[in-house]
Amino acid sequence: MSETTAIQVRGLRRTYGEGDAAFEAVRGVDLDVSAGTVHALLGVNGAGKTSTLEVIEGLAPATAGEVRVLGLDPVADRHEVRRRTGVLLQRSGFVADLTVRETLQMWAATVTDARSVEESLVLLNLERVAETRMRGLSGGEQRRVDLACALTGRPELVVLDEPTTGLDPESRHAVWELVRGLRAQGATVLLTTHYLEEAEQLADQVSIMRAGRIVQEGTVAEIVAGHPAEISFRTPARDLVLPDAAEVSRDGERTVLRVADLQPALTELLLTAREAGVSLEMLDARSATLESVFLALAADREGVPA
Repeated sequence: MSETTAIQVRGLRRTYGEGDAAFEAVRGVDLDVSAGTVHALLGVNGAGKTSTLEVIEGLAPATAGEVRVLGLDPVADRHEVRRRTGVLLQRSGFVADLTVRETLQMWAATVTDARSVEESLVLLNLERVAETRMRGLSGGEQRRVDLACALTGRPELVVLDEPTTGLDPESRHAVWELVRGLRAQGATVLLTTHYLEEAEQLADQVSIMRAGRIVQEGTVAEIVAGHPAEISFRTPARDLVLPDAAEVSRDGERTVLRVADLQPALTELLLTAREAGVSLEMLDARSATLESVFLALAADREGVPA
């Protein structure tokens, strides 16, 4: 394992149950997360993300395969790995009667080199609710307390499972800045999210899971490369000569063109429309996005293991 690799996974499998009732949730995953980067692990519900994260976090053993976290075995070396990592789970259990300040104080007592409670409050913009009991917080405020706890020990590696679920747009963007700050300070961040814009904004590398396997990975630019751009408009297509290279479909009253190269196809369409004296109503042109690629992969059942 290279010193520049924070997480290395080879041939990871995880099976629930035995015999005929066995279900293989993770089916031979290879994953490399470079140190000092933000890596997004994406997939629809049931794709195997959480099952993969639980092995990386040392919460469950692998059925097969090898996992190294910061060069260590996350199960056998759990004490050392846990000391150097911060983990945000999808759901956390808080003592309802403790205040936010008391919760952070309790958490700080369990880690080495803990941030001060005041620093944690400021970091997650929790000063206003510091004396509020946990049961009185909104879902978004509880999520920020979750994050504050995960970052209390100044971790080298931060695992964030759906970090901005329940947050309003302003708070979500604040968390994005926090993640960027962690990377700037040299920390490694592995995150899952259903907000694909979040992955586009934050991730240096993206891995997309489907049915327990990683089906595509790379930078956002690498993943969207080769996927078709889309031009749509409401003017009847019979009034125009459409670009030869376009794949044409109908969506209600709209004509949709899918093309490999957006700029020349759009230029040809606009010139043709001008020559024909046709106004392209509700014209929309966009390159492939992480969301469009993700949805196409999620919908494509070909090659999905039984």
